[in-house]
Formats: sequence, structure tokens, C-alpha cells
Amino acid sequence: MTAYAIAHLREAAPHPEIAEYIDRITATFEPYGGRFLVHGTQHEVREGTWPGHVVVIGFPGITEARAWWDSPAYQQIAPLRSRHSEGDIILVEGVPEGYDPATTAKALREALPAEWAPFNEARTPSPALPPHGRRRPAPVG
Repeated sequence: MTAYAIAHLREAAPHPEIAEYIDRITATFEPYGGRFLVHGTQHEVREGTWPGHVVVIGFPGITEARAWWDSPAYQQIAPLRSRHSEGDIILVEGVPEGYDPATTAKALREALPAEWAPFNEARTPSPALPPHGRRRPAPVG
């Protein structure tokens, strides 16, 4: 199953070490079957805020993604980035071929408390959650 290294770089200072990191990173992930899927492209914020840039590297599987991250080659260059940027990096597995989100929704409904059953049956959103999924503040008083 495909896996991804996803970086959200909120800030990256222009610095020669950042350029060196960019020059060298491809050689660190290619032996693990990695390739850039998103790098240095413009993005459109459609909800919320998203300062900075996103980078996505695809791998054949999570084992390869972890092996790349832990590799001496990558760990040697990682400080070139981390000294001059702030952000978050995750490794995440993709979904299998033929993934059906309805299966996940069904499991979620089955795990919900019994008092939410009317919402489950009608498939209407919970009054506690607006359409975008963030909890509404509790009423005051």
C-alpha cells in the first residue's frame, strides 16, 4: 500500500543550507522507491489557513517511507532543513485499491453512543457538529 511523507513547512528561511538540502534529498529517497509528488508548487487555501508550503513524497509502502526517514543518508542532511525551517512532517499510509469510505462511516456509526442512534439512522449530522466538523461552542447560561 502506498505511503507518503508529508511536510507542512510553515516557515523556511532562504539559506545556502536549504539549497544544499534540496540538492541532496532526492538521492536519499530514490533507493527506497520514493519520488516527489508535490514540491515547491502553489496551493489554494479553501478552508482555514495554511501558511507556508507543502511537500509530499510518495513511497511504495510505509516500510520504505520509515526506512528512508531513518536512513543515515537522510538523517545526515535533515539538519540542513531543520536549522532554517519550522514545520511538521508525518509519514502516513495511503488507502488500499478499492477503498470504500462507506465502510469507515458504517464502523463509525456502530461505535457511536446509543443516544446518537436517531442521527445514525437518518444519516443527518449531529447538532453538536456543524457541516465542516468543528465542534460548536457550548451554550452559555
